[in-house]
Amino acid sequence: MRHRVKGYRLNMRNGHRNSQRRTQIRQLFEYEKIQTTVAKAKSIQPDAEKLITLAKNAIKGDELAQVNGRRQAAAYLGNNSGEIVKKLFDDIAPRFTNRPGGYTRLLKTGPRLGDNAEMALLELVSE
Repeated sequence: MRHRVKGYRLNMRNGHRNSQRRTQIRQLFEYEKIQTTVAKAKSIQPDAEKLITLAKNAIKGDELAQVNGRRQAAAYLGNNSGEIVKKLFDDIAPRFTNRPGGYTRLLKTGPRLGDNAEMALLELVSE
């Protein structure tokens, strides 16, 4: 039984899976869309939306809340993520101030030629 077990294993160990998730979320915020497998896209989509909500709520708060939100985002995204955190708080989060959720879109693009894996395009919703 899978009681209280959430997320996807993706046939990887925990450290590799976490580092790949962070890298793909960083690339999503940097390029605003990425192409990956459906399983990987579904695994990073909730975390990316939580980071956008964190940034959105921090912008509404006072200066202390903004600094704390930036620290939490930087801690989650890992080392050398300063420019991506800045883009998240200055460019991406203000776009979604009036949107209650659903900041990303998952579009299936068909199978990959090499191994027939189902591919998807994960992108930020433009509004």
